[in-house]
Amino acid sequence: MNENEAREKMVALARSLYERGLSGGSSGNMSMRLENGWLLTPTNSSMGSLEPKALSRMDDHWRHVEGDNPTKEVFLHRAMYQARPSARAVVHLHSTHAVAVSCLANTNPADVLPALTPYFVMRIGRLPLIPYHRPGDESLADPVREQARTHTAVLLANHGPVVAAKSLEAAVNASEELEESARLFLLLQHCETRGLSAEQIEELREHFPIS
Repeated sequence: MNENEAREKMVALARSLYERGLSGGSSGNMSMRLENGWLLTPTNSSMGSLEPKALSRMDDHWRHVEGDNPTKEVFLHRAMYQARPSARAVVHLHSTHAVAVSCLANTNPADVLPALTPYFVMRIGRLPLIPYHRPGDESLADPVREQARTHTAVLLANHGPVVAAKSLEAAVNASEELEESARLFLLLQHCETRGLSAEQIEELREHFPIS
């Protein structure tokens, strides 16, 4: 895929997230690894109205070289790529149900969402909760980087999910699976549920490893 194709793909997938209510207003951002740098969504931009030429272009050293100014959360993306060298894309959303789960008290910070479906295990695995940091606080990069070494996705407390994957499509799909799993979890609050057993989870991890 050349850079022009990458730009068109990012715009199309960002619009899809916006149109389905997963990234309202100017919230959320995404990035793609290129052969010699990165593409990011610009700061204060709506995912529903991006223009390919306006996407922020960063060089190999994360210096802004072209397009509009990058998202102020560029440090989150950099931390995910540093921890996961095989990642080719990162998606960060403020999707409603995932954010709602990030606000709950008494969840397990090592694994916020239970394994209710095989698809959550196959696309997300375990989801750690990162303690709250104010928006734009670059010290958030350190705990994100640490958790991303062993997890493809993290949930920022009172903020939202950050997901890395081997392609932008895979990162978007995993982000949607996380949101749907969060919605299912909230729907089942105060209900007696039957999650996947440890043996079932291990079987899924063996047959569908997340890299």
